Amino acid sequence: MEVRNESIIAPTSYTWSEIQQQPDLWPSTAERIRKATRELALHELPQGARVMLTGAGTSAYIASAIAAAWPKAIGVPSTDLLVDTERYLTDVDVLISVGRSGNSPESLAVVNRVYALRPQITQLAITCNSFGALAKSDVVRSVLLDPRTDDKSLVMTSSFSNLVIAGLCLAQEAAMNQILPATCDTATASFGKISDIMKRVASQVKERLVVLASSPMFAWAQEGSLKSLEMTSGRFPVLAETYLGLRHGPMSFVRRDTVVLCLLSNDSRRRRYEIDLVRELGAKNLGYLVGIGSDLAESDLFDEVVPAISPQVADELRTPFEIVAPQLLGYYLSLRIGLDPDNPSDGGIIHRVVQGVRIYEE
Repeated sequence: MEVRNESIIAPTSYTWSEIQQQPDLWPSTAERIRKATRELALHELPQGARVMLTGAGTSAYIASAIAAAWPKAIGVPSTDLLVDTERYLTDVDVLISVGRSGNSPESLAVVNRVYALRPQITQLAITCNSFGALAKSDVVRSVLLDPRTDDKSLVMTSSFSNLVIAGLCLAQEAAMNQILPATCDTATASFGKISDIMKRVASQVKERLVVLASSPMFAWAQEGSLKSLEMTSGRFPVLAETYLGLRHGPMSFVRRDTVVLCLLSNDSRRRRYEIDLVRELGAKNLGYLVGIGSDLAESDLFDEVVPAISPQVADELRTPFEIVAPQLLGYYLSLRIGLDPDNPSDGGIIHRVVQGVRIYEE
């Protein structure tokens, strides 16, 4: 597919400001979780509880990102939980629903169905919208984030990172309190540089993209892929995969000019596997390789290097910070092909809040 390399106009729109504001809002999200923990007595939840996190679309990736840092937790899309509820509820003690608006049809249906089947399960909700169905539900204890996280754009950006941070603060409060100040400072200081790099990367996209991450950060790859898909109205096919998984068939998707976005692990063992795959792609002359990492000894393997926002942070806590780069890539791709990042869907195919879902009671 041939794509004209239109000039990229100056940043405007809700989407731009919602991406840019994220480091300013992350500390307020942590504070809201600290306050909610006291007010809702969340510290009284059973020790070692089996926790399930759920959401739809981007919120499903939020659930997975949180679960990766929460021992004994599992992330299950509400779109699966709705149609196969009882299968997933075995041994679950706590259900946490996450969502930007809290108005997705599946969200409230899942809350009500779980309550009907297992009323003893403690239900929480984390949402950006105090007026949404989740926030107003009588069967959940709701944690409300700063209203500025309730993105006005069709795509979730600030809401994604802040909802993940909210869950991570529940899962690992001490670790998050320790890393947030420096990470917010780094994100603010490096935003302009990351933006400039991702604008260049957007100009290199010819036909398709691949987004790679190891398992603790795979929700980052899924969400990063979705941002380019949504903001370009599906113009560029995107594949999210793990480094080791790419060899098992999906490498056939990669062409010489395919942009391959590589989030590099901070764990030395994972990093060795990742670099081996990057070397193999280079040896096969596959991909325009973009590495996300700091002080890379392997920088010569990449066509572009993006500075990591969280270079000293445990992998399972990095997703909400490193998502900034693929958000910016999707934004600049949208502008490049002449779409409005706030409302990029041709013909209204997708919407800010999902429509058209019929809920069946039985």
